[in-house]
Amino acid sequence: MANTYVDGRGYRRFSDSGTLVSRWVAEKKLGRELDDEEIVHHKDRNKLNNRTSNLWVCRDQDEHESYHEEDGDFD
Repeated sequence: MANTYVDGRGYRRFSDSGTLVSRWVAEKKLGRELDDEEIVHHKDRNKLNNRTSNLWVCRDQDEHESYHEEDGDFD
């Protein structure tokens, strides 16, 4: 993806704004901006897989953590 970089935590971001690509994709899919507390979850745990089918918007960090705790994987 042009004009992006992978940050120190393994997420792709836009070079000009630092915005997470996953958040941008989720916003385009939903047709609205995400609230600050909403977290984008990568279903397959691949932080670089920003396909709409792989992204799930969680209402907050607690809900996001619950997805990882269900299968014993939280990084």
